[in-house]
Amino acid sequence: MASKYPRRQFLGQLAALGAAVTTVPQYARAMESTLFAPAGEKSFVPVMITPFTSDLKIDYKGLSALTDLYLASGAKGLFANCLSSEMYYLSDEERLELVKHVVKHVNHKVSVVATGSFGNNLTAQAEFAKKMHQTGVDGVILITSHFASREESDDVMMTNIDKFLALTEGIPLGTYECPSPYKRILTPATFKHLIDSKRFIYHKDTTLDQAKIKVKLDLCRGTGLQFYDAHAPNGVFSLQNGAKGLSCIAGNLYPEIFSWLCENVNNPARSADVSWIQEEITRLDDVIGNGYSLNARYVLNKRGLNLQVVNRASKSPLTAEQIKISDDVYKTVLQWHERLGIKV
Repeated sequence: MASKYPRRQFLGQLAALGAAVTTVPQYARAMESTLFAPAGEKSFVPVMITPFTSDLKIDYKGLSALTDLYLASGAKGLFANCLSSEMYYLSDEERLELVKHVVKHVNHKVSVVATGSFGNNLTAQAEFAKKMHQTGVDGVILITSHFASREESDDVMMTNIDKFLALTEGIPLGTYECPSPYKRILTPATFKHLIDSKRFIYHKDTTLDQAKIKVKLDLCRGTGLQFYDAHAPNGVFSLQNGAKGLSCIAGNLYPEIFSWLCENVNNPARSADVSWIQEEITRLDDVIGNGYSLNARYVLNKRGLNLQVVNRASKSPLTAEQIKISDDVYKTVLQWHERLGIKV
């Protein structure tokens, strides 16, 4: 059954050591790893959509094709079973099978993380996180609003997370300020608390406020926590101030653009293009929210995929106006590719 919440082993696991040798904690392995990209590089990590068949079963053939497109676009990691994946519309079994398929298909080409904090209480959440970890993901992601109600304090949230950590010893973790069931932004104090636990390797940020983002980036500098901004209009700012990469929904409509931006954001020879494409991405950010994620499937099909333009979250198909907007977005992106010299 799906969770009650409403909807929005690293690349190589530790080898078995001799019986007389103490196993190295997985977090230590995480601290040594580069997770999504070599040290010093920036990474585009798509928030994966879940393809469905016409009868709304998971389309695993389409999922494989979509995964290949992400990789071909330059993605250096994948975030499966997230809001774009319609995780709140999947059963526990589907969540696990979906992630297993992605991990197997990727076959260590890039790292994969996935949300795993589902359950009606801390014990159930911990048990599900263990199952998610066993799929082979490089990190299990926790939704910040899964650990306290909207009315409860940060102290309650952190107490619950600390209890969760004790129940999941050794599992590398990440955080995601998901808008659903409600958006809970990590304050500097709570963010530092998580960093100090030395269990967290990934953070997907939805703060939006650049001044507050800068505080978080300063806190995680030099630690094992990698910061990924979900807000496309903040892309250049976050990347130039220490973010490891971007994980934006727009990456499901124009993934090569985010890969290009991550690669060139600090390239003096492309600074004019970087400023220009940031303005363009910002201009379209509200536009692509109209009909997401059906419009992403529609645009991906124009690129050669064969996905059903359906999802479980939407009761209605794309309107004629939304289709026209999607066509215009696709034409615009082709123009972006031409100016930036991107070969698809």
